[in-house]
Amino acid sequence: MSAKKRSSTSPDPNPFRALPSVNEVVDSPALARWMEHLPRAVLVAAARDVLADCRREMTRTNGRPDTSLAQLVGRVEAQLEQSAQPALDEVINATGILIHTGLGRAPLSAAALSAIAHAAAGYTALEMDLATGERGKRVDAVRGQLCTLTGAESATVVNNNAAALVITLGTLAAGKQVIVARGELIEIGGSFRLPEVMAASGAHLREVGTTNKTRIADYAGAVTDQTGALLKVHPSNYRITGFTQSASIGELAALGKKHELPVIHDIGSGALFDLADVGLGDEPVARDSIDAGADLVLFSGDKLLGGPQAGVIVGRRRYVEPIECNPLMRALRVDKLTLAALAATLAALAHPQRAAAELPLWRMITTSVPELNERAEAIARELRSRAPGASAEVVSTTAYVGGGSLPNQGLESVAIAVKSRKLSDERLARRLRAATPPVVARLQGGRLMIDLRAVLPRQDESLVAALAEAIGK
Repeated sequence: MSAKKRSSTSPDPNPFRALPSVNEVVDSPALARWMEHLPRAVLVAAARDVLADCRREMTRTNGRPDTSLAQLVGRVEAQLEQSAQPALDEVINATGILIHTGLGRAPLSAAALSAIAHAAAGYTALEMDLATGERGKRVDAVRGQLCTLTGAESATVVNNNAAALVITLGTLAAGKQVIVARGELIEIGGSFRLPEVMAASGAHLREVGTTNKTRIADYAGAVTDQTGALLKVHPSNYRITGFTQSASIGELAALGKKHELPVIHDIGSGALFDLADVGLGDEPVARDSIDAGADLVLFSGDKLLGGPQAGVIVGRRRYVEPIECNPLMRALRVDKLTLAALAATLAALAHPQRAAAELPLWRMITTSVPELNERAEAIARELRSRAPGASAEVVSTTAYVGGGSLPNQGLESVAIAVKSRKLSDERLARRLRAATPPVVARLQGGRLMIDLRAVLPRQDESLVAALAEAIGK
């Protein structure tokens, strides 16, 4: 007996046929505005993603979710809107850590942002000497400023301080031993380990002394004809206290001169003036190292300088020039935008008072407690009025510079301790991180703390709005 014909009213066994095609979605009039400024391939990819999601939903639920063309086009538009948002949007840093590595370290100054925009908008004489029409060196844009600020004979710049150490050791001591104190074999954020960086440079580690005590005699006893350099490294985000001793840069410089060995001082965060002037201390100053006889001093551009990510190398011309000729320099060099931002930042660092006025990081460091308290009281009052289900108490707290700087020295600060009657602290913190803009706070003592020292004053209104929405959802 022949099989019966399928009734015309029987349900289609393939519900996916109810979905419109990719072309039907892309050619919808509602997407015409997107077609004006996006390639068709981008819209096609978004439509395929949405249709694939819809098929997965239908399979999971054994149902027929709304598969109308209008509904699918709306989902495509939502995906395109999300894709159009900046990949790195602004975050409100309420952690109390000023140089927060996870949040991009130091915000740039208005002058640095303007310099970036100016350099990006057109051509620049990045590697051309306009006087002669011949090829120039890109680092000349900042070399003079760095020499003036540090007292060095010459300077160059690479993309971060780890790169500065790699190219310096690779140029001056590849295949040779570099003597360093055992207590300075540090690991800092991102699993940056000094022995591994030295190995990558081609130099061989020769550690001397003990964890807590290393004398100049330990260095002197380790010098051989296989020695390529003497290295001193600032311990960054940790300290050894108590029964300690270390060789000074002056002692190392004298030893290096005796044996004709370069002395390299990696000072990390890059203080260009005595931080005692702003109530801080215990950070090596680049000029002091140069004055004490260091041949090269290495430091970061995006920590205490308050500028863009960069690794700065300053010192004697006889050592800087071969570093710039190293083939690795092409891989580690910085672009015109970094140089533009760094030049603007260095101009502000010519005087501590100017730095405090112009650089966001130094404004944060030097803002007075009464000013922070006034802002905190205003934010707390506004929050209580907008979110009756919350308590907001202004409290004294401690902030930190961060970025490996001054690990034991806090900055007196002011925070708003926030509690919700309905939400746990962890859930409120999650909601704040999902806000627009995201707010990253800290949990301390059973309360969510909004430390204002790293919050820019222009962000106060956005902070209140994010808190009120997170609590009131």
